[in-house]
Amino acid sequence: MLILGYGEMGHAMEHLLAARHRVHIWQRHPPAGTQPLSLEQAVPDSDFIVFCLPATAHPEVSARIASPLAQSDALCLTIAKGLDHQSRFPAEVLGDTCGSARVAVLYGPMISEEILTGKPAFAQCGASTAPVSQRVADLFSSTSLMVETAQDIIGLSWSAILKNVYALVFGMADALRLGDNVRGFLAAAALHELSTMVQLQGGRTETPYRLAGLGDLITTATSAGSHHHELGGRVARGDYSALTGEGIHTLAMLRARPRFDAGQFPLFTLIDDCMHTPQDVRVRLDAFLKIPCSSP
Repeated sequence: MLILGYGEMGHAMEHLLAARHRVHIWQRHPPAGTQPLSLEQAVPDSDFIVFCLPATAHPEVSARIASPLAQSDALCLTIAKGLDHQSRFPAEVLGDTCGSARVAVLYGPMISEEILTGKPAFAQCGASTAPVSQRVADLFSSTSLMVETAQDIIGLSWSAILKNVYALVFGMADALRLGDNVRGFLAAAALHELSTMVQLQGGRTETPYRLAGLGDLITTATSAGSHHHELGGRVARGDYSALTGEGIHTLAMLRARPRFDAGQFPLFTLIDDCMHTPQDVRVRLDAFLKIPCSSP
């Protein structure tokens, strides 16, 4: 077992897996005084390679392991929820570099702090085939992470990535004290747009309504410690300093390299406008809430 990256989720993955598996950790900058792990040498001896790295690091790291990976049957499992500088999602990057047959994703409500304290967490594993998905699910059996399987990598990936964008507007609404009714409306609007976006990208329309979409959106949009909820709240209060996060980066990448026509999605466009030119958030949000609703 090889974990790439040792941030919060790297620690959480180690916590889940170390009791039943021999776990090795690779860090780009290991602590002083420790023996660095050779990435290229560790890969052939691993059954699973878990990418706990930002999406932007996937191209370089996956290119480094592509050759040694060819000597093994290891699966590449990513938990990253972002886009690289070409607007590719993590599984797309890994598929291009390492081959899609050995790539899987793991997305859902799994806050690292809760995992580290033994609380339940939930995720969907997506892969190109059912046996690969099941292999990942078996990896986490008898842990506090409950995993369900799916074969919709595209739908799971876009659900997980875009939920960080939509979580921003919940922070805005809460900071402006717009109320619980607005929160419910935003959830419905976000899921409606997300389902259409996923379909346009080639995923299944029902995927956003499961753990990787709805489940993780509710967690990210309502958790007291949610970074993206906090970012949205700061913008609504007029604090535009140090606006960084996966959702912010996703918006920037989709502006630079669009993957869909954002104009079709009023709530997505509202969020993008508020984060790109963060002013008059209250006026913009009020105007959005007055748009007539229509059933799909």
